[in-house]
Amino acid sequence: MTLAYLNRVAVAVPKHDIHGAFVGFAERSIRDRRSRLLFNRMVARADIQQRWSCLAPAKPGCNESVDADGFYTPGRFPSTGRRMSKYENEAPDLGARAVDDLCLGAASREITHLIVTSCTGFCAPGIDLELVQRCNLNPSVERTLIGFMGCNAAINGLKLARHIVRSVPTAKVLVVCIELCTLHLQETEDIEQLLTFLLFGDGCAAALISADPYGFALDGFHAELVQDAAEQITWAIGDFGFDMVLSGRVPTSITQALRNGADRILSGASPGAIDLWAVHPGGRTVLDAVEGAFDLRRSALAASRAILRDYGNMSSPTVLFVLEALMRDDVPAGARGCAMAFGPGLTAETMLFSAAA
Repeated sequence: MTLAYLNRVAVAVPKHDIHGAFVGFAERSIRDRRSRLLFNRMVARADIQQRWSCLAPAKPGCNESVDADGFYTPGRFPSTGRRMSKYENEAPDLGARAVDDLCLGAASREITHLIVTSCTGFCAPGIDLELVQRCNLNPSVERTLIGFMGCNAAINGLKLARHIVRSVPTAKVLVVCIELCTLHLQETEDIEQLLTFLLFGDGCAAALISADPYGFALDGFHAELVQDAAEQITWAIGDFGFDMVLSGRVPTSITQALRNGADRILSGASPGAIDLWAVHPGGRTVLDAVEGAFDLRRSALAASRAILRDYGNMSSPTVLFVLEALMRDDVPAGARGCAMAFGPGLTAETMLFSAAA
């Protein structure tokens, strides 16, 4: 059976750090003093220092808007249509940057399959066709869009890429995960919802998967579905952007799901046999939950915590940011790894991998 390998990953983010501006907006939205103090304590504990956005933050004291262009002005937040227009204008540029950083060169014409994942915007013709033109891909490349699956879509993209390579050993699959999460800020005084907005940033990751034996071998996949927790993560299209529910009960549900499914997720191995952990940093408490479920040392999730600190949660590309960070380290051949990401359902999509010789 042909083995599929994650050969390399490239990542890109917009140039604007929006974290401080979003925190300031959220703080101003809370009129109750005690609630505001609680909010500030929770922000301090989030372990996020910066998040990147296609929107430039407003300069302090210049105007009441969150961003420099007035996209988010209190009382006049944009419609879903305006947000989608912004997505259509900004997402292809970010996607092309990530693909360009893979340094495919003339080999870009050798890409046989293109898989794009996104849950923060829709347009047609879509990002896939924009990437074909901007990145010099073969116009006949086979294209697939994985839409609206949330934070675990990258794992599903890699799973599909593995199926393709195993069935067509000469295939070279390009997976592009792109999200502009900051286009979905909402006006609210609800602390849980405001804290949810302060997790997310914009980002893109591009990955090359083929039968060429270098990088990480994609050894197997498994999904754990927690059906009685379906309402804890939801993502719906509203009149003023996409409306997210991210319940505070999610970490507990993740802990239970991982403990119950550990043998299936790790294919019978013990957590101690896993050398590399690429866990989607859905938030500090999510990483704490994974740590507790597998009884891991805190250092085991160092790469995930660093991505959370420097980028926040970017939805689908985030776990690829973690994998890219691990690939930059001097990983010994044969080192075993486990990747996982969580999304609506509630689902834990997991992947076992190993470092190529």
